[in-house]
Amino acid sequence: MAKPLDGIRVLDFSHALAGPYCTMLMADYGAEVYKVEGVDTHDMGRTWGPPFQGGEASYFLGLNCGKRAVSVDLKDERGRELCLRMAEKTDVLIENFRPGAMARLGLSYEEVRVRNPRLIYCSISGYGQNGPSRDKAAMDLIVQASSGLMSVTGTADGQVARCGHSVADITAGMFALIGVLMAIQARERTGVGQFVDVSMLDSMISAMASSFAYYLGSGIIPRPLGTAFATIVPYAAFPAKDREIAIAVASERLWEAFCEAVEKPEWAADERFATNSLRVKHRGVLEPAIVEVFRQRTAEEWTEIFRQRGIPCTPVRNLKEVVEDPQAAARGMFPAVTHPAAGEVRVTGVPVKLSEMPGSVESAAPLVGQHTRETLRVLLGMKDSEIDELVRGRVILESA
Repeated sequence: MAKPLDGIRVLDFSHALAGPYCTMLMADYGAEVYKVEGVDTHDMGRTWGPPFQGGEASYFLGLNCGKRAVSVDLKDERGRELCLRMAEKTDVLIENFRPGAMARLGLSYEEVRVRNPRLIYCSISGYGQNGPSRDKAAMDLIVQASSGLMSVTGTADGQVARCGHSVADITAGMFALIGVLMAIQARERTGVGQFVDVSMLDSMISAMASSFAYYLGSGIIPRPLGTAFATIVPYAAFPAKDREIAIAVASERLWEAFCEAVEKPEWAADERFATNSLRVKHRGVLEPAIVEVFRQRTAEEWTEIFRQRGIPCTPVRNLKEVVEDPQAAARGMFPAVTHPAAGEVRVTGVPVKLSEMPGSVESAAPLVGQHTRETLRVLLGMKDSEIDELVRGRVILESA
């Protein structure tokens, strides 16, 4: 079945998470993604374990599905020329090294676009390609802290915490995909490519628009609230008899339904709780009272009561429960693929469902250099004898 990015070729120099997540999505929706790694140094994600499956890091297996692996010595002039020739044949180049690293390899946007003016060149970095923080080292944890996210994530007594998943990396990867797709659309009109500059910091500031709106509108610096939300009450996870349950009472209609569900009509009549803004003001009274009520039933019992009244709610589930969820299965969110070393591997599925050209996970993450020969032969039209010579000189590497 046709996919929306069929015919789009991507030269992927990225590593770790932000870039690989972006290019994995592109592969899922039909793009040909050529993952370029060095001969002696590979994507650092290949080492991020345990766990390992068949000697391969589960982390890497879960973020590089559908890609073709090409191993080239980027410090060798012949390797650099191979990459430039591949760039001539591709639509998109994505990298997430520190600013200036690709230029030192002779693969900067300025150098590559001479060979292919239609190329869309996307650079993902911690802080962007300009500004006083341009050259600072960044990883997901660092940007969670520098973006302000960590300052609003943590316990109600003020102890900050890292978000439980790598949200700064993933957000940057999503914005990179958005930027590339916009540039592809623009190229349809202009015929030329452009440089796409995505920073993890910019991405997090944009993704935290509601939090910054709160600060910019009030001048109040937000603080950690545990699972609660600064501008809606009740909107948090509360301990039930057996486990925590999250509820979101975000309108006056839902508040009335909530009071009925917990059999507290006096709350609906209490002037302190008459509006959401008043409930926010008096959260110190209301939230402890909700805790006492919730402890009387199990999370499953409360979930059924609330769902009957249309109140958004869910037990706080662990990842095992999510993987085994019939809804996740119905949406195809944990498909299995077969890897040459790890065997059958379950990975995450496509997040966007398209009616006419749906995406899908087509193949497992590649071994180092698994597609080097195939890529040079098909993409660049090289003969096996030429490729053999490059293998002997360790300009390229191919898997056994």
